[in-house]
Formats: sequence, structure tokens, C-alpha cells
Amino acid sequence: MNAASLRGAITAISDLIGKNKDYLVELDQQNGDGDLGVSMAAGFKAVEGYLESAEEKDLGKLLMKCSGVFNEAAPSSLGTILAFGFMGMAKALKGKEEAGIAEAALAMEAGLNNIMEKAKSKPGEKTILDAIFPAVERIKKAGPNDSITVIYAAAAKAAAEGSDATRAMISVHGRAAYYGDKSIGILDGGSVVGKLIFEGISAYYQ
Repeated sequence: MNAASLRGAITAISDLIGKNKDYLVELDQQNGDGDLGVSMAAGFKAVEGYLESAEEKDLGKLLMKCSGVFNEAAPSSLGTILAFGFMGMAKALKGKEEAGIAEAALAMEAGLNNIMEKAKSKPGEKTILDAIFPAVERIKKAGPNDSITVIYAAAAKAAAEGSDATRAMISVHGRAAYYGDKSIGILDGGSVVGKLIFEGISAYYQ
């Protein structure tokens, strides 16, 4: 990971989120306020725009700025949650201009931990964590001979499986929590965002 690959991955994610904006809105209308696709598309597009013109090479500084840009452009609960993720990664990569796959995995884990600590959530609660947690775990298990394309393709698969598993879960956070048992059978929109994030990263490295 470096400034160029971060920019490329975010661009790929932004493109996927944009293409799925209406789908995310439809998912969110089932048990949320319906703005998920709009806020996520705006957030990633803003970060993409920032990275296109940024001259900074320090990954920590870049990601900390991404956190602020995303939070401002996507003023929603998931926008804040993803800003926490960027912030956690930023702290882990402070002072580094490059990071190998192991360092990147640890940074992603730091982002996850920051989300769980700040949002007081964990996997199994029908949120974005159910997609990104298994993806990060898969990256952490990468072998020394695994290619980066294989690693991120496997992470994207893990994220997709994790997202799909939210259908069987009961929502415990946000507006969706009011639906209780009625949330069973509904695919969590936030988890789909998590799936698309890793699909985008995988697409970039392909």
C-alpha cells in the first residue's frame, strides 16, 4: 500500500458504490431512513476527489484526512462509522509511506477495532462489521506465497459471505433495531457497503 494504490483502491470502491447507489437506497428503505446509497456515494466520491489532488505521501496523514473528508461528505451513522475506520488505520500507519500486506492487514484491524470501540458494536449484530471483519481476518491469514490478487479476491469472497449471513441476524443498532425479529430475513445495507469496499479493493488489484 502507498499513496498511489490507496487512491486507486478508493477510486474503484467509489465507482462500485456509485453503480450500486440505488440498490443501497432500496435496502435501506426496508428498515432505515433510505439515505444509505446517497451518503455512501457522496462520501467515497469526496475522498476520491481529495486523493486525486493530494500531494501527501504519508499514509497516516492521508488516511486521517480521508476520515474527515468522508465524515463531512456523508453525515450519517455509517459515515461516522467509516470515518472511525479511516482514523484507526491512520494511527496504525502514521509516518509510513509504504505498507506491505501484513502491515496493511494490521492497519485494517486497527480500523475495525476503532469502529467496534467507538460504535460499541461487534460482529453478529447485523452491521457492516459482519462483512469487513471476516475479510480482514482472511487477509491476516495470507501466506507468504499468496499473491496480492488472490489475497484480496479471497477477502472479497469472505466479505460477501459475511454480508449474506446478515439475513439471519436481528438488528440491534440504529433505526433498524426497532424492527426486532422483523429484521430477520432482510439483508443489511451496511454489510453490503462492506462487501462493495472489498470488491473494489480486489478489482483494483486485479
